[in-house]
Amino acid sequence: MASASTTTARRGSGVGESAGRPDGVPKVRGEFAFSSDLWMDEMLWGKTLRSPHASARIVSIDARPALALPGVHAVMTAADVTGRATYGVEVPDQPVFASDVVRFHGEPVAAVAADHPEVARAAARLVEVVYEPVEPVVDPELAVTAAPLHPSGNLFRHVRIRRGDPSATGDVVVEGSYEVGMQDQAFMGPESGLAVPAEDGGVDLYVATQWLHVDRDQIAASLGMPPERVRLYLAGVGGAFGGREDVSLQIHLCLLALRTGRPVKMVYSRDESFFGHVHRHPARMWYRHHANRAGDLVKVEARIVLDGGAYLSSSNAVVSNAAAFAAGPYRVPSAAIDGYAVRTNNPPCGAMRGFGAVQVCFGHEAQMDKLAAALGMDPVDLRLRNALEQFDTLVTGQVLTGATPVRECIRAAMAHPLPPDPTPRDPMMSRPGGAGLTADDGDVRRGTGLAVSFKNIGYSEGFDDYATARVRLEAGVAGEPLATVLVATAEVGQGFVTLAQQIAREELGVADVVLAPAATSDVGSAGSSSASRQTWMSGGAVQLACAGVRRQLLDRSAVRWGCALEALRWEDGAVTRLGSVDRLTLAELLDAGAVEAEHEYHHRPTKALDADGQGDAHLSFMYAAHRAVVDVDPGLGLVRVVQVTTGQDVGRALNPVQVTGQIEGGIAQGVGLAVMEEIVVDGGQVRNPSFTDYLIPTTLDMPDVAATLIEVPEPDAPYGAKGVGEPPAISSGPAVLAAIRDATGLDLRRAPVRPEDIALGVRPA
Repeated sequence: MASASTTTARRGSGVGESAGRPDGVPKVRGEFAFSSDLWMDEMLWGKTLRSPHASARIVSIDARPALALPGVHAVMTAADVTGRATYGVEVPDQPVFASDVVRFHGEPVAAVAADHPEVARAAARLVEVVYEPVEPVVDPELAVTAAPLHPSGNLFRHVRIRRGDPSATGDVVVEGSYEVGMQDQAFMGPESGLAVPAEDGGVDLYVATQWLHVDRDQIAASLGMPPERVRLYLAGVGGAFGGREDVSLQIHLCLLALRTGRPVKMVYSRDESFFGHVHRHPARMWYRHHANRAGDLVKVEARIVLDGGAYLSSSNAVVSNAAAFAAGPYRVPSAAIDGYAVRTNNPPCGAMRGFGAVQVCFGHEAQMDKLAAALGMDPVDLRLRNALEQFDTLVTGQVLTGATPVRECIRAAMAHPLPPDPTPRDPMMSRPGGAGLTADDGDVRRGTGLAVSFKNIGYSEGFDDYATARVRLEAGVAGEPLATVLVATAEVGQGFVTLAQQIAREELGVADVVLAPAATSDVGSAGSSSASRQTWMSGGAVQLACAGVRRQLLDRSAVRWGCALEALRWEDGAVTRLGSVDRLTLAELLDAGAVEAEHEYHHRPTKALDADGQGDAHLSFMYAAHRAVVDVDPGLGLVRVVQVTTGQDVGRALNPVQVTGQIEGGIAQGVGLAVMEEIVVDGGQVRNPSFTDYLIPTTLDMPDVAATLIEVPEPDAPYGAKGVGEPPAISSGPAVLAAIRDATGLDLRRAPVRPEDIALGVRPA
């Protein structure tokens, strides 16, 4: 059976240097074992049957035709779920299999296990389901007052923020309505996994996920088993971006394996992947900004409606973020903000990179440009004038005690040289329309736009966010010290495999570091690889565990020398004694056996928002600014994003080359949402579940990227480092839209911008 292998660093850098990824070379060579590569003797193949309707009653399900097909070993429906019938990352409101009704296009109704994937697919088609279609509720505004689509109702959460003077008004007032479409995480590796029945009656699951322990708990509840009999092992993950935070095929796989007594593998096709995971919430936003004539913000009013789709997922947290960050990284004395997350018969939406903050950034940054125009101010100057500083107060009443380099981010983004003006000699691929040769040089207009954003780090509103790590130090090959790090962090491409080794080398002074495979059976939870939290949380846990190892080695040295601990110092991977030349190397100290320590890292407590949206809800914040340069052919509606520059607050860059990689990848997703990426949902039906019709930026679509890392260490964070994965995806897209507005003069209010929005848009006289 192939699975994610142990990663070892023989020689490398410590914290603050650009250490190479141990999984980088095998991934480039095509030798890395992803979850879709899993294999086991006597393995069966699983397939899920999904609803073709967005809303329907299930009249009957007949599995007999499928079971009669040679090679089919099991067909499972809701009647076969042995434990809790529902699951959910926050609240268990989603059925393992639909039984009486279906609530979205693609909802699982049955699962099949067969000898061959083609047989499994054929068997799924043979399951006879009689549906009675019901008119779906697809408009989130109408869903609020519609008949309940679920026993829990249609309103997931309303976040109400009220701060300052409710009667405050400004000398200059601008208003606008904005929309953001449904974006897919579009990870390269579709959902896949392998479930193996175990001798103790439990099950071992090898799967690509973002949070092993929460998956385990949901699976165990639906299997009716104690969690210790459900063991999860992280298989190679082909990207995530939030789309693997929810359970997809995990419970189905385990049910089939336990029913058949055989290993069962599932790999979603690309179109099934579009149905099998949550997406970014579509948003409708209304804003009114007030300012005095000098350009100081006086008040921000906003109404934000997020379409959560059929089930809750993480909508409660997403709408909390959307409301909390709705005013942007600016001083706002008074605010009246309402955020709503609503249930509809559209596909479920949940976590995606920068969740909540991405949608509202399109709104608050468009408003800042509109306000600058009304004031006759430069949009950069307006942002600099109102930028948050340390010890300012947010609209939620939280005081910013950490590093707050908003102005530094703006100035850094603007300081990068602009690209040269286009000329007729430029390659065709550098023009709007690219190889289509459709754009005439004389028609192309260039525009520049700026957007600024911020977002929380880690989990918020009183959640006990923690991560666990265990570090073992022992004599390795030829007596050389070897450190083994055990942490259940899901490596989803963010580079924690490198960072964990860098921390161990930094803290223990060892060259050889092994990062053991992540599994629920070996160490406690590390939390999810989401919310830009793993550097802070799991990095902090590894640092604490290393400190525990050092303390034991100091104790061992004190006993050997018969002295007090206060007389000892840890220096360059050895213990020395003050006032003497005595020195014990790690190799000498490990003669007495291995040393091991395990620690949990918890961040400081946070609080739930009160009825007025006030409270210290967040651990800390990260900031970014993006400047975009675009070329547009207004007559054809074609856009070429030429350049995106950024200044990003990183606290401290623990691995600069990986930070740069995260910035480039996040900008790709921001550009995608701005000009091309959207899941088209029509009457609850997904119309483009493929990479043929759902467009994502390719290498040829990517702009030049220039990044400046703003390093102002965060006081409470390990090594002063903040997360870096989400900010690049938040304000890069709004900067592109601002640049298109600058080039065309159009009041573009929706992302992604379609060619017809530009070509058929009404321009000012």
